[in-house]
Amino acid sequence: MSRQLAKLAVALIPFAAVIPAASPSIATPSTSHGQISVAQVMQMLEKAPSDRTAQQVMTAYLAGVGETASAVVSMGRATCRTALGLDAANIGKVLKTAAAGQNVAEIPATPLIVRDMLNRAGCKHR
Repeated sequence: MSRQLAKLAVALIPFAAVIPAASPSIATPSTSHGQISVAQVMQMLEKAPSDRTAQQVMTAYLAGVGETASAVVSMGRATCRTALGLDAANIGKVLKTAAAGQNVAEIPATPLIVRDMLNRAGCKHR
């Protein structure tokens, strides 16, 4: 991904959807800067198969991430070899790989997911 697209992706991160707590008593907190953390997304991914609220939270969050990635492509005047896409299995893999050995509560998830989407789609700045 080009440097210009990466900068645009980071600039749009604050506009991505915020994950509300599925259950206030056991919700994983955001990063200390208020960003959606890898820990939060991983928690919702784990709960989603059996928890309707977690499913709804993940759907809303991933819709926001998808919109962010589309905006990065449009505003960055990029071309992509394939369509942008995401799925729970790929997101889990990306987050686990990126966060290995780090404090997952302090790693923002959205930039990792958007960057992965752009890379997998082969997006390049025109």
